[in-house]
Amino acid sequence: MIDLLSGVPLFAGLNRAELAPLAAMTVARSYPRNLIVVNEGDRAETLYFVLSGRIKVFVASDDGREMVLSTQGPGTYFGDMMLDDGVRSASVMTLEPCRLGALSRDAFRDFLAHHPDTALALIKNLIRRTRSMNDRLRDLALLDVYGRVAKLLLSLAREVDGRLIIEERLTQQEIGEHIGASREMVSRILKDLKAGGYVQLERRRIVILRKPPRAW
Repeated sequence: MIDLLSGVPLFAGLNRAELAPLAAMTVARSYPRNLIVVNEGDRAETLYFVLSGRIKVFVASDDGREMVLSTQGPGTYFGDMMLDDGVRSASVMTLEPCRLGALSRDAFRDFLAHHPDTALALIKNLIRRTRSMNDRLRDLALLDVYGRVAKLLLSLAREVDGRLIIEERLTQQEIGEHIGASREMVSRILKDLKAGGYVQLERRRIVILRKPPRAW
């Protein structure tokens, strides 16, 4: 467990001796694909580390519509908002088989009290998350669906052999959940971008051939 926790950026700079007590209190479990790990509104008493696999953090309406706040992989963590003694502000589901480490709130609080550098790293991550949420709110308020699709595609693309490629396998439904739009609307926009020579689908990957225009 020490080796796994040492790969979490939150604990960068800590040696094995410092991580040992934390590792001793962390319980690792395996979870199948598409399992809800925590539900929005649940009591928040546990911090989770993603040791392997991918998860999504999302909120849902009463009629079942979802908005994905983030997707996370190995080395990340979720549930840190438990520190204010409130309830879960979002739900978390596995996107593939996962191995997660669970640490109690009391154990994590005690650890932070003795490791101020880790507490500072946690605060910085919360600030980054807040900035990201501000950007999401700005996009929802100021961009139409096309603009949100184009911005998401560009943010996910990485340069591979001189081409911009989105390696993450996203369905049209998942894209819609990320930007707050219907699958049907996303499908129409992707078809238009493909017809215009801006993107192409390649072995379930999306390749950006040229930057989409600012408005359609």
